[in-house]
Amino acid sequence: MKKLNVAIIGQGRSGRDIHGLYFKSELNTLYNVIAVVERDPERRERALKEYPGCEVFESYTELFGRKDIDLVANASFSDEHYSVTKDLLEHDFNVVVEKPFARTRYECDDLIRIAKKRNLKLGVYHQSLFMEPYVHAKKVAASGKLGDILQASIKYNWFARRWDWQTTQTKVAGGIYNTGPHPIGFGLGFLDFDDNAYVAFSRLGKALTSGDSDDYAKIILTAPNKPVIDIEVQSNDAFPDFRIKIVGTKGSYIAKGLDYQMKYIVDGENPPRPVILESLKDKEGRPLYCGEQLIAHEEEGVLEENETGIGGSSKFYEMMYRTLTEDAPMEVPPEYAAKVISVIETVHATNPLPLIY
Repeated sequence: MKKLNVAIIGQGRSGRDIHGLYFKSELNTLYNVIAVVERDPERRERALKEYPGCEVFESYTELFGRKDIDLVANASFSDEHYSVTKDLLEHDFNVVVEKPFARTRYECDDLIRIAKKRNLKLGVYHQSLFMEPYVHAKKVAASGKLGDILQASIKYNWFARRWDWQTTQTKVAGGIYNTGPHPIGFGLGFLDFDDNAYVAFSRLGKALTSGDSDDYAKIILTAPNKPVIDIEVQSNDAFPDFRIKIVGTKGSYIAKGLDYQMKYIVDGENPPRPVILESLKDKEGRPLYCGEQLIAHEEEGVLEENETGIGGSSKFYEMMYRTLTEDAPMEVPPEYAAKVISVIETVHATNPLPLIY
């Protein structure tokens, strides 16, 4: 396979430790990093060593006019995602932009419009939608084993403080802009990214972080004739909890990391019980509470994840490769990411926090 040439904008935690980690890994057989853009001179020097043969630049505008770059990975500051991506598209680059896609749905739609108008490929780095816990949960939900799915609960809760730029509203940051795209993406996925999905309830708060944006969030999503989606993104939970839980009419499924459990009943094994309208009593006439031991089936296991430390990066970039070389449709198109931003924008509008910084 022909390798595609990539430029990375940013060598911070995302640009270096997520995108860069993939590009430098043995799993990457599809891309060469030929350019790195970074404002910090020390990071530029380090990039020269970490990406052999690459060139380094202080500003992404120095890439303009290059014809040898097949894809730009935009891992700039979150408040620059829209403006930098727009500039890149208008200079005829295919782009992968980090999460959050942008601040508003308008900005997302504008970028999608520009990309389509100029016949360019635009991807939004929702790599977690390729990760095994979510993919497996979706398969279980679709299998019918749990019956009709009534609710999906997704928790991204931990107990820690932050005091960096990713705690401020002006930088398009805070819990649901930083971390929220993962569980909100999962939640919308369980709703099949329905155009009629909406925020039924939301609450934002600030507990431990030093900035002026959220570190506590509770969001309820749903859509007509679809499950209820219960999402938590909290940094003030002293009993950290990362899980996906699905509850259906026949049982439940829960995944914590790569470990999963499932318990469900099978049609015909628990015949219907007739309704008794009189007060229940035992043989001696004493009050009796109705109860039985359902015949249930249990499954558990450990999911295979061959991308340790990389998440769904290889599957995401394989998707981009097919899109760039074969014009294949994206399994996770930018329209999905735009719907994630619609949720975040709605939640912030409903729960405005004081702007301090």
